[in-house]
Amino acid sequence: MKDIKYYNKLKNSNETLVDLLANESCFSEVPNTWHVVVVDILNSTLAVDQGKHHQVNLTATGAIISVLNFIRKEKQNIEIPYFFGGDGATFIIPTLFLNKIIKILDNYSLHIKKNTNLILRVGHISVAYLLTQKTSLKIAKHQLTDQLSIPIVLGNGLKKAEEIIKTNFEESYATNFEKALLNLEGMECRWKEINPIQTQKKVVCLLLDAINEADQRLIYREVISEMDTFFGAFNNRQPIKSNNLKLNFSILNIWEEMKISLTKQNFGYLLKKWFSTLVGKFYLNLSSNGKQYLKQIGQLSHTFMLDGMINTVFTAEQSKIDLFTDYLNQLEKDKKIIYGIHITHASVMSCYVLDRKTKHSHFVDGTEGGYTSAAKMLKQKLKNI
Repeated sequence: MKDIKYYNKLKNSNETLVDLLANESCFSEVPNTWHVVVVDILNSTLAVDQGKHHQVNLTATGAIISVLNFIRKEKQNIEIPYFFGGDGATFIIPTLFLNKIIKILDNYSLHIKKNTNLILRVGHISVAYLLTQKTSLKIAKHQLTDQLSIPIVLGNGLKKAEEIIKTNFEESYATNFEKALLNLEGMECRWKEINPIQTQKKVVCLLLDAINEADQRLIYREVISEMDTFFGAFNNRQPIKSNNLKLNFSILNIWEEMKISLTKQNFGYLLKKWFSTLVGKFYLNLSSNGKQYLKQIGQLSHTFMLDGMINTVFTAEQSKIDLFTDYLNQLEKDKKIIYGIHITHASVMSCYVLDRKTKHSHFVDGTEGGYTSAAKMLKQKLKNI
């Protein structure tokens, strides 16, 4: 019980990420009484190829919302580290919450299977066990933007957990769905594809892994420093800007959201959300609160994660992307890293909105598969090592 606020108590680093990674003492061992929980869509690459990228993203977002809503209602002041992966999510949680969270996610998985025909794998493993598998799991807290603090993880602990959980997954044929356990309050996906402001720019989804666990901190520091050189500081390459956000009034879009957020189709809900989206255009453009909300979205968008490997979505000009990939190819040739990259025309965003003034989070991916497509490239390279 005494370590339940372990993550709350971590010092929030206001240094640049490059400076944070220069100092190993900023990272703390995750308590061995905590657990790693992984959710992941089985055959997500095939689902994306079949045109289900929107459903895949919503499903991953819904898993995060399910857990955060539980934490919020159980213990409002407890923070837990989590990571959005496009086709899944990872959480690091105290033992106190484990059984309830797994029950909620297993129940959510039944809901997803019924409504989208996707198979959401759910699994957990203790940090204590991971540490016996010759992996480490260290964490720091970083102030990514003025309003968004994120966990920064070093070590292969989360990757090992995902590998074990995926390998040992057995599909459940249980049907005992509990409606009361499903809580997706705050789920929204009302934005059109988000194009870079300058037409010559592309959206890049990058997954990058250091070959040797012990080298992660310094390699990632070097790579992020090079990204700053090639593409400018984080805010400059951020794909989510308030002036390129446009609401999506498509009934189909709201229908897909409803299939995830509700236990059954509700035409009243559909019309209400469609109308509120129409009204939202005027709220965002004409009211001071709406304009403030738009400004905050970029600040509260998850476009960079470090969960033992770099996961990021950013915008860049093709000529600079080419120079950067030449640099990455050399690091790969030197057997320092392995990476997957997906270059596309726009980003997509799903959201968790409890309060438009302060309590909202936005999960970003690229179009045409995004992180899932980058992971496909990464997996192919791993087969050839």
